[in-house]
Amino acid sequence: MYTHTCALRAALLVTSTLFTACLFTSGAYAQDTGTALPTVDVETSGEVTAGNPLAATSLSTDELKASNPASTDTAKVLTSVPGVSVNSGGGFSSMPTIRGLSEQRIKILVDGQPIDAACPNDMNSPLSYTMPQTLSSVSVIPGVAPVSMGGDNIGGVIAVSGPEPRFSTDGSLLLTGDASAFYRSNGDGFGGAVTLTAAGTNLSATYTGSYTQSDNYKGGNSLGTVRSTEYAKTDHALALAWQNAGGLWEIKGGYHFSPYEGFANQWMDMTSNTSWFVQGRYRGVFNWGNVDLSASYRDTDHEMNFLADKLPGDMPMNTQVHTFTSAAKFELPLSKRDTVKLGLEYHHQWLNDYWPPVAGSMMMGPNTFVNINQAHRNRIGAYAEWQAQWSDTLSSVVGVRYDRVEMNTGDVQPYGTSMMQMADAMAANAFNAIDRNRNDNNWNGSAIVTWAPADTVSIELGYAHKTRSPNIYERYTWGRGSMASRMIGWFGDGNGYVGNVNLKPERADTVSATLSVAPAPGLSFKVSPYYTHVDDYIDAVYVQDLLTPMGMPTDFVQLQFANLDAEFYGVDVSGEAVLAGTRENGTLVRASLAWVHGENLTGQLPLYHQMPLNAKLGVTYHAGALELGGELEWVDRKDRVDSRRNEPETASYALVNLSAAYTLAGWRLSVEAENLFDKGYYLPLGGVSLGDYKATGVLRPVPGMGRSINLGLSTKF
Repeated sequence: MYTHTCALRAALLVTSTLFTACLFTSGAYAQDTGTALPTVDVETSGEVTAGNPLAATSLSTDELKASNPASTDTAKVLTSVPGVSVNSGGGFSSMPTIRGLSEQRIKILVDGQPIDAACPNDMNSPLSYTMPQTLSSVSVIPGVAPVSMGGDNIGGVIAVSGPEPRFSTDGSLLLTGDASAFYRSNGDGFGGAVTLTAAGTNLSATYTGSYTQSDNYKGGNSLGTVRSTEYAKTDHALALAWQNAGGLWEIKGGYHFSPYEGFANQWMDMTSNTSWFVQGRYRGVFNWGNVDLSASYRDTDHEMNFLADKLPGDMPMNTQVHTFTSAAKFELPLSKRDTVKLGLEYHHQWLNDYWPPVAGSMMMGPNTFVNINQAHRNRIGAYAEWQAQWSDTLSSVVGVRYDRVEMNTGDVQPYGTSMMQMADAMAANAFNAIDRNRNDNNWNGSAIVTWAPADTVSIELGYAHKTRSPNIYERYTWGRGSMASRMIGWFGDGNGYVGNVNLKPERADTVSATLSVAPAPGLSFKVSPYYTHVDDYIDAVYVQDLLTPMGMPTDFVQLQFANLDAEFYGVDVSGEAVLAGTRENGTLVRASLAWVHGENLTGQLPLYHQMPLNAKLGVTYHAGALELGGELEWVDRKDRVDSRRNEPETASYALVNLSAAYTLAGWRLSVEAENLFDKGYYLPLGGVSLGDYKATGVLRPVPGMGRSINLGLSTKF
């Protein structure tokens, strides 16, 4: 039995001991007698406080739901933040990138908890378990994030949360919530969501639920239907909270099920994804400081095969994942100036990935293909962070963090040992013969200084050294056959990928600055340049061209994960101006621009999936119950591409979106026209359209969605 059992028991013991200790510690919990208890989301108002980076961006509940009434993909909602883009996945499973660094390099938290990928193609990415309509807040911290916000990442932090507990303030029963529904003409998509809270003075219960589905969408102009873009899913969660003089106690459980989700840029589709979770949390405020204890468990069963657009064929692929996370965080105010944050974290991931044999197939049988055999990835971390408010205008955050990552996996096996399976058979023997246990000792540090010499000007300077260990698939996938290797990879390029047991952790050094200026009432501007150098960046090196079973050449190659050096630099710019009235009831103009340059320093090549220069300009008008909006989105030509992966170039494009909404008697009706002029374009980070390729034999980038008329209806009660 692996040593992770002892580590798991130790973490459980530590967490339970701390939890029990707090039960008997005297102190008073600071209650908020308004509608909700204090949240832990990063705020981005004009106030400068230690530990809240100026470069961070938050979307409030109203902004999130009003601006995205027909959205089913939380990751795409984040593209309103400068520097955030998405690598295309399924209809609700896009993978966010921050300043050129992909999802695997970002700390993504859902209700404060990480969610591990449970698929060799990353089809069930962490944000796929959320719906924008049931979230209460979304926070993005790019680049230099304090070490207290998480380890094992080099690209920043994304934190999304459901509703915070609410309690009655007058002793009566509080019943409140909201509901929404939408229809999207392109793809005939529809869905709905509801949040319902019932609460007394001390006890609160909140249910959130949603459902959505869509057919294949149509590309703009004459690009036609984009195959393998259909999907369906449902999510449900129940959260219970109890507050007393000792603090706030929470327990939440939920269930997610997707019967299918097409992936335009993958050889496979998702044919089932079932996941359930339970998590608990305690928050207390005492005269010596604050405490935050949490623990969670998630179980996921994932299945892949071919949906209708990729038939005929049969190739079942199954993945099982169990994860456990616990954390103990303390905030100790040492003086009026100084605050110290201390924390311990433990995260356990167990993964089994196997491909059942296909009856009658000479290549996919007679045995089960064991891709990952009960692998584990355990991480235990500790941090200390010092926040200082030196004056009304100057603050700093300095922290250090240590994470130990322990990984191992069992023996594997190919489908068989025939001549056509020989590449995988030899690779399995070689893999089983080596020691696969790997331990990484990762150090992280960050320092942020914020100076606000006037109410209208703020400057932030930051430096971070962050480390990320390889994930299970990067380290332990082993298949060398053409078909087996093409089942690995979340890049949407159709190529095959082979793991590398000897991968080193990525080590990134980032420097960034943010200048925030508000020269006049209703006018603000923010600019954030940055530079990141990554030692041992996990990229890929060429192995061989891939051939058909008959030995004919294909459009794809086989690559192996490898450590290379890389750098990223760029700038994010945003601003807004009130042209008439106020921000809430008048005419508001918003603009943003983002540019990133990613370079493979080892090979002097462009890095894969780097978003070209892009900009947005939007105008909104609010007059009482009436809301009007228009947006112009422009993306430059993508001609810096990774030739090793045969990454396609894409042309520049501009999209026009219009919206209108009216609120009457508590009901909000909205109408949107996305891509108003039905512009035909290809997604710069969409990869290649493998669903279309299998049907037509023509290889093209994934087209973007054409014109769609969306209707939304929502209410609060």
